[in-house]
Amino acid sequence: MAVFINDTCINCGACIDECPVEAIVDEDDNPTGEETYYVYADKCVECVGHHDEPACATACPTEGCITWDAIGESPEHREDITEEQRANKEPVVE
Repeated sequence: MAVFINDTCINCGACIDECPVEAIVDEDDNPTGEETYYVYADKCVECVGHHDEPACATACPTEGCITWDAIGESPEHREDITEEQRANKEPVVE
């Protein structure tokens, strides 16, 4: 993963519209079967080269919904985010 959408997601679609690499899918296409939006780890670039911070989190109206997650298969990631921030699933924006 790179960023993670947690269960406080209200399924508004704001994040999907803002993702520059189309890494986010809605609950209908979530491969886990959960009723939340899903971020594909192999596509998410944490907006590196696109925005100053992940655009999905900036657009999200639900505070703390989008958090940092382990880098995993992410093709790009932010070097300024610590492993501790990722392990604690800290919100991308507060």
